[in-house]
Amino acid sequence: MQAIILAAGMGKRLKNLTQYNTKCMVKVNGVTLIERMLKQLERHHLSRVVIVVGYKGQKLIDYISTLNVQTPVAYVNNPIYDKTNNIYSLFLAREYLCREDTLLLESDLIFDDSVLDSLIEDPRDTLALVDKYESWMDGTCLKLDEDDKIKNFVPGNRFKFNERNEYYKTVNIYKFSKHFSETKYVPFLDAYSKALGNNEYYEQVLRVISILDDPEIKAKRLDTVRMGGGRERYFWYEIDDIQDLDIASSMFALDDYEKLELIQKRYGGYWRYPHMLDFCYLVNPYFPPTKLIDEFKSNAEKLLTQYPSGMFVNSLLAAKNFGVEQKNIVIGNGAAELIKSLMYMLTGKIGIVRPTFEEYPNRYDKSDTVVFTSQNKNFSYNADDLINYFSDKNISTLIVINPDNPSGNYIPKSDIMRLIDWARDKKIFLVIDESFIDFADENDTLIEQKIIDDNKNFCVIKSISKSFGVAGIRLGIMVSGNEKIIDAVKSDVAIWNINSFAEFYMQIYEKYKKDYIKALENFRIERSRFYSELQKISGVRTIPSAANYIMIELTGDISSKELTKILLTDFNIFVKDLSSKIQTGNYVRVSVRDTADNDKLLDALKQVLN
Repeated sequence: MQAIILAAGMGKRLKNLTQYNTKCMVKVNGVTLIERMLKQLERHHLSRVVIVVGYKGQKLIDYISTLNVQTPVAYVNNPIYDKTNNIYSLFLAREYLCREDTLLLESDLIFDDSVLDSLIEDPRDTLALVDKYESWMDGTCLKLDEDDKIKNFVPGNRFKFNERNEYYKTVNIYKFSKHFSETKYVPFLDAYSKALGNNEYYEQVLRVISILDDPEIKAKRLDTVRMGGGRERYFWYEIDDIQDLDIASSMFALDDYEKLELIQKRYGGYWRYPHMLDFCYLVNPYFPPTKLIDEFKSNAEKLLTQYPSGMFVNSLLAAKNFGVEQKNIVIGNGAAELIKSLMYMLTGKIGIVRPTFEEYPNRYDKSDTVVFTSQNKNFSYNADDLINYFSDKNISTLIVINPDNPSGNYIPKSDIMRLIDWARDKKIFLVIDESFIDFADENDTLIEQKIIDDNKNFCVIKSISKSFGVAGIRLGIMVSGNEKIIDAVKSDVAIWNINSFAEFYMQIYEKYKKDYIKALENFRIERSRFYSELQKISGVRTIPSAANYIMIELTGDISSKELTKILLTDFNIFVKDLSSKIQTGNYVRVSVRDTADNDKLLDALKQVLN
């Protein structure tokens, strides 16, 4: 068996990284794509590797000569690489295709050894390696029948998003038998090139072959061999631009702890990581409903192409949804925008509780921060604890997250009202963050017109993104009877601080209130089940939570950082390591997802800890 690597392209989307080098000479974690690929092929003792070069071809040849590759390397030159597509590169190498069985690869790929191994070890002799389509993928897709026969090739210009659940993406690694190349692929390649020219893609030939009665080629699905409890992985990534390169650098980090650190620094965007289960960031697994999503889809064109309303209209929408007057509410591009604006307006010393959501203290001078830390094992506290601690601390503002993050500690509404009364008497401005209160069993919000009219000394901040499961559109609100604070924040943020998608969500939400109430009921049932199952795992102590996450103490020998690393690298599950928040003990925070996802985490924890 031999390999053919197509490496003639210019890689224009990688900008300056390919100004002086070929695309496959770009480095991921210090190793070029071509070096990694050649070393992986060398493990299989091939007869030769044929590389079709073009752009900066001699530079690539010279570089490969320094790599100490034992497998013989032959080169085919595509002199018109800038005027042709990869069908011509493969056309130039067609004589090699007919000599023996061939692995065909594109040079801009990075993949685990197991990806190539699975293709070679499959007893079928002619295969297209495919993976279930995900939103980060681009390029040719396939439709398959239950026997792995290719029903249709779907090039990018014929992609239909309403059929995406049926699609598989070509990994751009193939195994061709000598017989297939001689009798089918090369004859069709010759004919196709003559009829339609050389500015096409080699998959077009496969598309024609797939309609034959006996096309010979079948699909090899990677999605049937996913990660379990072992180290076996089937990750791959195609690198077309600098964002692909950035993601690949974290996916294929040489050290597992480095990979963990790189992924933790991203703060989202995890849909671009194949099959990752994100238990770190916080969602509502039962909302929004399908009908709401369909309503978004049906209006997507207008929302994408038209301006949103300004602050006046959007604060009116928010007031309608939350039952308060427009003068008492401001809407933000996520709660984070409002937190930043508010914290820069505060003066004097502020009181906070730790461990907590660090966005508040991170926006304030540490020397003017007074910290309360609960001394019990569950990090729980009540209104009296806060009153007793802060009464003599001379603070001007107190910030309370309720339920708190990451502990899930919850202070009932009656006690919060006592805290408001105390703060008013002490001339303390009280900031209550209710981002997770909808998940509490009582769900006793302070966002009521009478409460804010009667109490000018506090504000409520709420992340809509978290409670309503719409993190991608970034929505948050701040409510207060202190109109000066509200007006100041409105003046501080941009007039168009939320986009059309966020505005549309606020516009249509009321139609789905019953769905939301039902979603919260379903959530509480699943949280209770999930909590009970976590308690059964040895080496785990669960901390009661009123929110959409559960804090876990690890009572065995494993550290929180090590567990987080193992779950990510061995199971592709991402949880929140709390070692930066809590220096004594080992704690992680896991979000509460739906039953199927939660069971995957439970199974992984059992394998690691039991």
